[in-house]
Amino acid sequence: MSSRSGSTRDYETSGQSRNHSASPPVPESSDTETEGLIFYHMDLYGSKDRFDIFPEELSGRGDRSLGETRRDSALSSKKVQQPQEVGYDLEKEVAELAKMYGLDEDREKDLEFLGGHLEKVESRRPPARTEKAASEGSIYNTSKSSSSVKDPSQSTKQQGLPDEASQGENQSKARADDEAESNIWSTGGLSSGGMSDEWNSQAVSEEEEEEEEDADVFCSTCKIPIRAFDKLFGEHKDHEVAQLPSAVESEKEEIHKNMCKLEEQIAQMENVASHLEEIFITVEENFGRQEENFEVHYNDAVQVLAQKYEEQLEALGEEKRQKLEALYEQLVNCGKHLDTCKELTDETQELFLENDKAEFMKVKKFLKKEVDLELSTLPDFEERVIDVSEVEQLMNSINAIPAPCAPMINPQAPNAATGTSLRVCWGLFSDDTVECYQLCYKPVSNERHSDEQAEHTLKVKETYCTITDLLPNTQYEFWVSALNASGISPPSERAVYVTAPSPPTIKNKKIRSCENAALVCWESRDINPVDSYTVELSKLIDEENDDIITESIVGIPNCEVLIHLQPTEKYHVRVRAQNLGGSSERSEPVLIHTTGTCFYLNEDTAHPLLAILDDGFTISCDELENPECDLPVYDNSFTRCIAILGSLIPFPGKHYWEVEVEEDTEYRTGVAFENTPRHGHLGANNSSWCMRHIITPSRHKYEFLHSGMTPDIRITIPPRRIGILLDYENCRLSFFNADLAQHLYTFNSHFQHYVHPCFALETPGILRIRTGITTPPWTALP
Repeated sequence: MSSRSGSTRDYETSGQSRNHSASPPVPESSDTETEGLIFYHMDLYGSKDRFDIFPEELSGRGDRSLGETRRDSALSSKKVQQPQEVGYDLEKEVAELAKMYGLDEDREKDLEFLGGHLEKVESRRPPARTEKAASEGSIYNTSKSSSSVKDPSQSTKQQGLPDEASQGENQSKARADDEAESNIWSTGGLSSGGMSDEWNSQAVSEEEEEEEEDADVFCSTCKIPIRAFDKLFGEHKDHEVAQLPSAVESEKEEIHKNMCKLEEQIAQMENVASHLEEIFITVEENFGRQEENFEVHYNDAVQVLAQKYEEQLEALGEEKRQKLEALYEQLVNCGKHLDTCKELTDETQELFLENDKAEFMKVKKFLKKEVDLELSTLPDFEERVIDVSEVEQLMNSINAIPAPCAPMINPQAPNAATGTSLRVCWGLFSDDTVECYQLCYKPVSNERHSDEQAEHTLKVKETYCTITDLLPNTQYEFWVSALNASGISPPSERAVYVTAPSPPTIKNKKIRSCENAALVCWESRDINPVDSYTVELSKLIDEENDDIITESIVGIPNCEVLIHLQPTEKYHVRVRAQNLGGSSERSEPVLIHTTGTCFYLNEDTAHPLLAILDDGFTISCDELENPECDLPVYDNSFTRCIAILGSLIPFPGKHYWEVEVEEDTEYRTGVAFENTPRHGHLGANNSSWCMRHIITPSRHKYEFLHSGMTPDIRITIPPRRIGILLDYENCRLSFFNADLAQHLYTFNSHFQHYVHPCFALETPGILRIRTGITTPPWTALP
């Protein structure tokens, strides 16, 4: 019981030191119960230094008593410095820390952050068990605030050492509080060890939650999320940090890059695995063919050897027979000679005894006859050598393979060609072994001596080949042969491939446009005709979408197309040529504005004395001495009137353009049909309508001519900028003084055909034509 109360007393004493954190330090006393007590500042509770003071809170030991835990805490606290001075100022400490780390500018933010941190720490104290504990908890939570509202006298008194009376009074009060709390804890049925475990687990869990909730930056050095407080005052203060969103995005990008690399590696490994599988199958097939070939050649060699053996054995038996027959015949002859010799011997003895000289001489003559005693044949046989050259040839041919069969070349695949290259493919429909292929090609010529074209030969390992440095839109003839160690196969059938066309060239000066349409013309750069053309449109919303194709028109058979567009927009127009080989590269882009009608001057119709300046929209004439001079002219040029036609306006609707004139220049401007007479004047026939300016000694005279007729109209202010409005739908041709927005005159005529703008100079001067202008609202006529 005494040990329990002693442990309870230690806990109370330690708790009391925390509840009176704002109190001054208690001096040493002779009382044994107050010796060894150390008082800590309340701000150390819940901070990093608390774990140095109370290390047992994170040890997780639940079997130790509460008193032992606090006793160990008191011993470990000796490693910590003595409590701070009386009148501890949190703001002052933060200011010093900010000055140390160079954070003077963010001092207010640091104070708010630390204040919120202290509030969270204070909210983690253990819950009250009794009314006594609740009251002490309230004292703990309000100790700092109560200390701050003390009067100056009390504050002054606290700065000095307390007297003995006050010291005794504090000691007696502490004993009474200790005994009361000891009774409360003993009667409450709560063991000090259980309380310590609950408090430790709650503190640790709350601190982990706080770390997880307050993590708002990312430590690039440690690669973990941390709190901003740890960057300022923790172990990460010297590390590089980044904001969590940017760190997350960076990690996502890194993961995405790694995933892309992994996907590429997977694709490469799959290709390698597929290639290895093909090689494995090829090895199996080659082994099977070689095994079958070896077996066939082995059987042939064995058969040849058996045949050679039979032939040699038969020849040896024939030789034996001949030898035996010759020896037998000689043996018979020897027997006959032996019998004859015996008879002569007997007969000679008889004659010798009878002494008959005549008979004896006959016998002597017979004895002189020679007898053949040599062997007719020898017992040795001829050495017979089996001719194994044929067998050797068979054995050597085991590893030999036959010459391959002729490959089969594939027809040209769509879009397998460019303007300068072709991809040719072929196949080998047999099990022949092939080391390489020999590809031959030459351009196809329609001339009679097509065989004189140079042939080109390439050797390739694969069953395909890309040939470069070819001519655009040109046909080539290809054939291929297979080669191995045994020879070359017959050539395949010949196949004709064609390269893609060259990019077309758009005629800038042939383009005409209005607010809702454009007529685009181009020319092919190839000698051979193409199959069709494709026009690609790119609407220019900003500079980044220049290459974004918004519309494509395919299957155009000729070199011009009428395109419907949206008003007040900008377009880039490109053209591709198509043939069997594929599509050409895109042509150079041409910019089209749909703000108004655009046309160009037709140089082929210009009079020889009329010059077109570099901008393409200004005409000038320097002399009029001989309008009918002998200068070279085109078949379509004006010969009498110094005039020129603009390009045809083939769009229905309204079209507006302006002509800038000089006040002292005589001119004509209007519209005319394509077949207007080139040897007459504009407005003098029924195929042209124009406004004429003449300078007389008395005034400026203006005429509106058609078929040589003009109304009597007087214009007081000479126009410097003439606006012309052509309205196909309402059959009107109107003239305006654009500077004054003044209507001058309107022709009401039914235009049976599309017309050309026309311009003429009757005195030396210049005319400037302005196109692509939005139709002004004041041109609307009732």
